[in-house]
Amino acid sequence: MPTLADPATRASLVTRIARLTPDRTPRWGRMNAPQMLAHCSDAMRMAYGEVVCEPKRVPIVQLGIVKWLVLNVLPFPKSAPTAPELLSRSPAPWDEERAQLAALVQRFGDESKRASWPQHPLFGTLTGAQWGQLGWKHLDHHLGQFGV
Repeated sequence: MPTLADPATRASLVTRIARLTPDRTPRWGRMNAPQMLAHCSDAMRMAYGEVVCEPKRVPIVQLGIVKWLVLNVLPFPKSAPTAPELLSRSPAPWDEERAQLAALVQRFGDESKRASWPQHPLFGTLTGAQWGQLGWKHLDHHLGQFGV
């Protein structure tokens, strides 16, 4: 499973982010490209503890096997609901928002060594390795949504 802890994986994501244009049409969903960048940036900030989301606990999701399946096997569902805190802000100007997301992705290389991580609003406790997998999976899902 790809992970944000891997420098080559981060570089690949940054290249894909650079290929985005603000007028790109989504293959599914309601977000436009600028909104998607803001959403993904805020999701990365959530992983770093800078954006706090209200917990939405679904006990079965926090079971080890279910969490493992979501992280390693099952694809992200299209148009799935997300934490409202990850959709609440207006995007910054395009180049600024895009550069910000690329920097947040690259930052995971340093952050991956931290001892403790914030709680995920749905999955609860995640290790750094799990945050790295989930971060990659989330970004891959949304970049694919916009064809990059």
